[in-house]
Amino acid sequence: MLSMVAALSALLSACHSLPSSELSPYSTHRHSHTLSAGMPLIDSQGRIAYIEEQGTGKAKISRLYSIRPDGSKRQLIDQIKGYIYAPSWSADGKRLAYSKQALRQQPKIYIYDSASRSSRLIVDAPGSHLSPSFSPDGQKLLYSSTVDGDADIYELNLSDGHTRQLTTLPSTEVQPSYASDGQSFVYTSDKVRANHPRLYRYRFATAKATRIPTAGYAASAQLSLDGQHMGYLNGQSAAIMNVTSGQVIALSNTGLDEPARLSPSGRYAIYPTRNAQGVGSLVVHSLSDHTSYSISSQAGGVVRSPVWGR
Repeated sequence: MLSMVAALSALLSACHSLPSSELSPYSTHRHSHTLSAGMPLIDSQGRIAYIEEQGTGKAKISRLYSIRPDGSKRQLIDQIKGYIYAPSWSADGKRLAYSKQALRQQPKIYIYDSASRSSRLIVDAPGSHLSPSFSPDGQKLLYSSTVDGDADIYELNLSDGHTRQLTTLPSTEVQPSYASDGQSFVYTSDKVRANHPRLYRYRFATAKATRIPTAGYAASAQLSLDGQHMGYLNGQSAAIMNVTSGQVIALSNTGLDEPARLSPSGRYAIYPTRNAQGVGSLVVHSLSDHTSYSISSQAGGVVRSPVWGR
């Protein structure tokens, strides 16, 4: 069961301060690109967090960065000999939750504070803890955990540490993500057929989940702030769905099994890709005219799990 959790989280999906840098090749062209120049403030003033991996096996090094949408002000947030998974911004853009897995250990959840530029350990119970998601008010955190054996979804109250289990199925429930009104969340489950994930929406008022209609393999969903669109992994493609009509826009088969993520305004999507030499980059895609541009990786590594915050 744990291998399924790790596989789904890889789709994305030590507490210390690290210095910032501005080493992106796009930093000198930040005003020249029409897409970045024309972005609304909620997007252009936000930050994109992403993971860059280098090496394999025991030599794997993972680094967590944030960067402006125009490719400037790249900042190293955390790094580890091992893995970092699925970062997620708080609604105000001041905190970043993510999972970190050192060699021969299981993933633990950390929260990075942008004011202090430091990270602190939040979830350290036995088991694998992945895919954190802040509630809209920033007071709670959803995440998936194998603390009781099966992979289920839990909600943590950050003020008092109280945790409650929300799903109790014998299948794999992972990758929770709050809706912006805090009344529901979307998540991934293989409860119909093992290792064949589908998307569901859990409503707190009823404590019940309903299937989100998708065709075939679907995982790692994120709703737009207005709730009208959803970024997710559709088969092997980064995709956007209109929640009302069900219409799907397949953006790209990235070769990385990575989902699309929406900008705060919902007008842009971001996803990672890599070239034939394995060098990764971030692709920023306009959903209005379907033009795009890319931001190169810092050091030629594999890029994963970008998420766009305020």
